[in-house]
Amino acid sequence: MTWKTIPEMVLSAGDRFGDAEAVVDGSLRLTFRETVARIRCAAGAFADIGIRKGDRVAIWAPNSAEWIIAVFGILTAGATLVPINTRYKPDEAADILRRSGAAAVLVQPGFLGLEFPAPEGVEVIDITGDFLSSGSPFEADVAGTDIADVMYTSGTTGRPKGVMMDHTQTLRLFGEWCDLADLREGDRYLIVNPFFHMFGYKAGLIASFIRGATVFPMATLDVDRVLELVETERITMLPGPPTLYQSLLGADRRVRDLSSLRAAVTGSADIPVDLIRRIKQDLPFQTIMTGYGLTEAGTATASRAGDTFEQIATTVGKPCDGVEISIADDSEVLIRGYNVMQGYLDDDEATAEAIDPDGWLHTGDLGEIDADGRVRIIGRKKDMFIVGGFNAYPAEIESYLSEHPAVDQVAVIGVPDERMGQVGKAFVVANAPITEDELLAWGRARMAGFKAPRSIEFIESLPTNATGKVMKSELR
Repeated sequence: MTWKTIPEMVLSAGDRFGDAEAVVDGSLRLTFRETVARIRCAAGAFADIGIRKGDRVAIWAPNSAEWIIAVFGILTAGATLVPINTRYKPDEAADILRRSGAAAVLVQPGFLGLEFPAPEGVEVIDITGDFLSSGSPFEADVAGTDIADVMYTSGTTGRPKGVMMDHTQTLRLFGEWCDLADLREGDRYLIVNPFFHMFGYKAGLIASFIRGATVFPMATLDVDRVLELVETERITMLPGPPTLYQSLLGADRRVRDLSSLRAAVTGSADIPVDLIRRIKQDLPFQTIMTGYGLTEAGTATASRAGDTFEQIATTVGKPCDGVEISIADDSEVLIRGYNVMQGYLDDDEATAEAIDPDGWLHTGDLGEIDADGRVRIIGRKKDMFIVGGFNAYPAEIESYLSEHPAVDQVAVIGVPDERMGQVGKAFVVANAPITEDELLAWGRARMAGFKAPRSIEFIESLPTNATGKVMKSELR
């Protein structure tokens, strides 16, 4: 069955799956029919406050049943979704609200102890209140080529940029993802990946409504709670970062029955072969998929059934259907196909830098293609590093640290960390007395935890080349 828009697909789930469970969140258990009815009412509530087709509505809240109803309600009202990273601090979120032109933002007050003030003119809606149920059933006329969402990513330089994807490309991408990941009707899908991220929202919620899987949202990753839910709710589908599976392997499985687990999905540039072998041998999973994706192009490659432990661990699989992968002369990974973004919101210059005249998206990642056509990611063209599954961009972190009056110059690199994979380290040239602890605390107060550097080294001057560019290779 082919749908042109996400609302068309989601609303049809009421008829397709009826009284099967759609969402289980704590004591709340909703069937597909009930969930669709709530989504239609939420769409009406957005229409009632003046949200019209093409308006942008942001959400800055953790995984929950309300998130699902709100977001599909936003799309059903004809608006464009702007998800915001829940780990962002107020200044970071306000920057995205301003630049996206969001008319409203949905929040869950008190989550992680944060309150969420919004810029003037942006309506703040409490996702836990009565708003979502206050409207009459409504459905706007939406086209497949309309922009469905603007997901902010930093790319390789500067502050985050808004990646625009339309409805049709999203549905095709994640319809195929269902096949590759072995997601089936009736699966019980524990979503630990954040909904503000493509992995949680598109490979999670959209995929589940395409297939008819039950969604179990998890607001924050708690391994004990994961083990409890797997046993009590007979979870079958459990994607997540490699650290999730390491935690499961380290848990006392004599205490919890994990036998229902069937499908695992993970991804990282570098996964130990032994971890994949242990996931398959020591846990009940029958299938393990790894892949390579980015906000600008969705899931571009994936492993396939029958791949060896080594192929799953050391490559990111083969290109997905309709997606071309090429390796440039400088080893940069290039992507072309229907899956490539429609561009960066209000940034033609950055769009032109990212997508060349031949339609190739320049990813900034370095890679190679083996004789069997599998892609291997070997590094990053720029200096981006991954902290516990989240991309951290030195240019953005440096811009925040540079705002401190005692900081004259700063350069940030990623350094190895046993638990998180990598963490940030800042090299600082100071113009006034300041301690490492003071500057680290200052950074934590202004940046999401995964961005904030974990260590600082004060130096007399940064190493630069003849053009004045900092040579980070020397810092490493």
